[in-house]
Amino acid sequence: MEENKIIETKEDIEIYDKEKIRSMIYEVRGKQVMLDSDVALLYNYKTKVLNLSVRRNIERFPEEFCFQLTEEEFSNLRFQFETSSSKKDNYGGRRYLPYVFTEQGIAMLAGILKSEIAVKMSIKIIKEFIEMRKFIINNANMLNRLTTVEYKLLEHDRKFDKVLNELQNNKQETIMPKIFYNGQIYDAYSLIIKIVKEAKEKILIIDNYIDDTILEMLSKKNKEVEVVILTSNNCNLTKLDIQKFNKQYPTLKIAKTNAFHDRFIVIDNEVLYHIGASLKDLGKKCFGINKIEDMNFIRNIENNIKLCRISI
Repeated sequence: MEENKIIETKEDIEIYDKEKIRSMIYEVRGKQVMLDSDVALLYNYKTKVLNLSVRRNIERFPEEFCFQLTEEEFSNLRFQFETSSSKKDNYGGRRYLPYVFTEQGIAMLAGILKSEIAVKMSIKIIKEFIEMRKFIINNANMLNRLTTVEYKLLEHDRKFDKVLNELQNNKQETIMPKIFYNGQIYDAYSLIIKIVKEAKEKILIIDNYIDDTILEMLSKKNKEVEVVILTSNNCNLTKLDIQKFNKQYPTLKIAKTNAFHDRFIVIDNEVLYHIGASLKDLGKKCFGINKIEDMNFIRNIENNIKLCRISI
């Protein structure tokens, strides 16, 4: 019994058009190839019988004629099958990695199988290999230009995504001028916490009536952010309070001055907030918090600190 005999269920074999054959040709390792199962389908053979014939004549199939796919290569091809409109369901249950045939391998197969169908179909397949090769050669410049454009678009997409991610990561809620009324203690406290969390390097607080409640707010600051508090002799923070705080949330410094009447918070020497009430009295009376955009105000405060010879 001839094991390599073709299995025919119909006398008339389905005729495959050019597009159908061309859709079965892939590029692997820089070569145009066709899967063993596709070749078997076109030749009207079982895949295992086709591969058996190859193994019996293995000396006629060097690697440039036929080779077995790696797991990664087959996985990439299966991804193409699953995302294409003509999904090939018969590849999902294979027990071994498939073989692929180059144009030379197709020609060699026809000679081994000695089947009229295989010979005729090999001619069709080889013609499509040739046509695809001609197309690639004739359109190489255009394809290169398209590839270059595609790379540029991908690069622009990556840059856009990077900028977008940075904006999202650094996104902070815009703090608008706000008035708090008697009893809005939590709301006022929450807004001060948001201001404190803005700082990346330094927080300057000017408030003549600081007490230890400020430490709870400052414990929410970003790590390594330095805090400087300018206050009067009415400050109720002790040296022990500051020492304990610095052991866990460094670094906090206190300086005494009577140069200021109003309350201010300066973030990273770039953003200035005017606070209408002392931080220890948030929400006890009606007061406002205003964000001042003009850098001149920040410079004026810094100059005033220098003129008063405040040691920090």
